Amino acid sequence: MNIFITRKIPTVAKSLLVKNGFEVKIFSQDRVISKEELIKNAKKANAIICTLTDKFDHDIIDSLKNCKIIANYAVGFNNIDIEYAKSKGIIVTNTPNVLTDATAEIAVSLILTCSRRIVEAENFVREKKFKGWEPLLFEGIQLSGKTFGLVGAGRIGQATAKRISGFGCKIIYYNKSKKPEFENKLNAKKVSLNKLLSTADIISLHLPLNEKTDNLLDREKLELLKPNAILVNTARGEIVDEKYLINMLKKNRMFSAGFDVYENEPKINPELLKLKNVVLLPHIGSATFETRNKMAELVAKNVINVLNGKRALTPVN
Repeated sequence: MNIFITRKIPTVAKSLLVKNGFEVKIFSQDRVISKEELIKNAKKANAIICTLTDKFDHDIIDSLKNCKIIANYAVGFNNIDIEYAKSKGIIVTNTPNVLTDATAEIAVSLILTCSRRIVEAENFVREKKFKGWEPLLFEGIQLSGKTFGLVGAGRIGQATAKRISGFGCKIIYYNKSKKPEFENKLNAKKVSLNKLLSTADIISLHLPLNEKTDNLLDREKLELLKPNAILVNTARGEIVDEKYLINMLKKNRMFSAGFDVYENEPKINPELLKLKNVVLLPHIGSATFETRNKMAELVAKNVINVLNGKRALTPVN
């Protein structure tokens, strides 16, 4: 049996697959594979390991005559039509759990960088503008005593809240279900989305992208934010009305925003690049050596199990 990998990932994946007797082909160019290239390279594959930038629509899934599993090298899976894949007998898997800590750490990094204006201050020094200590130089927002609003209390969201609680923040959260254990550990309180957006000083997004969350934070919801609010998104860009958020940042209607994901990724709205009150990262939430290796190991183990007639470790359909 043969496996096609759409992009270079840590070598542990190929090593495991080869050790288990599979033939592995990796797309030769280090870029996002086109639809035509994906169909050409994967049409005979028994398994595909893909990334979140690879879109599996009906056309592509229909071309996979021999495929038993699409193993997504990501925790999110909105890039794959999972129900259509299921109808064709193809199992779809993702990589949950292993990237929880890394993504929570990047969310906290964005919060700290936004609140203390780290990027602005660092550029100020690099531009040789620093002439000595000043009483009002780059005043930011102190986290201690602030209300932290968690939108989505899954694994990553809870891990982020746990870290933020160490700064002395009050925790409130919005989630479709109540999380009693989480509440007990961090004295967190479940509230409505409107309540959270209107009362939180810092808001961190940790929701999957689906029909219900697409554009969840629209113009009406964003207008609820406090004047000095900080909004950080490490989930999916489409959850927020990015254009209106940019408009608010331009008018200093909020303090700052941190992005690791974008509405039209990898394209970034040029207006964002002009703003000083934003922090912009290139989708590096899970980018640690430890995490990316664990993700590679998990996708390989999912493929090995399915092709050997066993249950997938982390199926999503």
